[in-house]
Amino acid sequence: MSVERGGEDADLAHPWLRRVLRAFGGEQALGRAASLSLRDAGHGFDAFGMHADFVALGDWMTSPLYDRWFRVRSVDAHHIPATGPAILAANHSGTLPWDAMMLWADVYRNTSPRRSPRPVADYFVPSLPFVGTLFARAGVVGGSRGNVRRLLEQGDMLMLFPEGTVGIGKPWSERYRLQEWRQGHCELALRFGAPVVPVAIVGAEEQMPQLAQIPVGRWFDSPIPHVPIPATPLPLPARFHILYGAPLAFHERFASTAADDPDVVAACAEEVRVAVADLIARGLAERRGVFA
Repeated sequence: MSVERGGEDADLAHPWLRRVLRAFGGEQALGRAASLSLRDAGHGFDAFGMHADFVALGDWMTSPLYDRWFRVRSVDAHHIPATGPAILAANHSGTLPWDAMMLWADVYRNTSPRRSPRPVADYFVPSLPFVGTLFARAGVVGGSRGNVRRLLEQGDMLMLFPEGTVGIGKPWSERYRLQEWRQGHCELALRFGAPVVPVAIVGAEEQMPQLAQIPVGRWFDSPIPHVPIPATPLPLPARFHILYGAPLAFHERFASTAADDPDVVAACAEEVRVAVADLIARGLAERRGVFA
């Protein structure tokens, strides 16, 4: 039987981590994690390996980027559902997933009660040594049907990028043009009664231009499809603008059985894609410059 409780009440499985965070100014991050509800079996971890201390670590690590480097501007975060299952569907770009980190931080900071969205990673991410475990501790889950079904059934919020790795690998000439838009998020929304919140992230396209890709997946049978070669060793301080659209409640317009109808799923996915594209256009029109 799982127990839902806050971060400070969780079993101190990682007291050393809390000591490190306090020593390096992470008190605020620990305070935010204390208000996070976590479903666990009495040992501090949830069924997917997330632990409040590591959520605090992720918060502390992303804070300088969020506050001072990318200077994230959050627009209409009130559209994020306060409770219940939900799916955030966002554009994806930038060579490395800095956009995913900033979206996670933005949702985590701007929800009350506090919600830590569950980023759904491509199939190969959980298999990465060290990184896969660290991501799991902070809340990342592998994109299997069983994982997402369990999370939505228990009322969690998923963070999905329908463009997948193609989005972060797009060439400079394709910036802010949505790539192939996968439809699985709408099947999930219909099947499990979760509203879809369209999200646009503006700024990530310019923060780390890509020179080339090394197709390691094809050459070495690696789970990683390609290794990007960025034009800069570190991300540029482009300002991020994260814009949220009104939730699309497809489950209120269609029965759950519509999840098995490919035409309905495709139509819903197209509606989400158009909403994201409109938000991108709005963000580009509203910003004063790449670094402003």
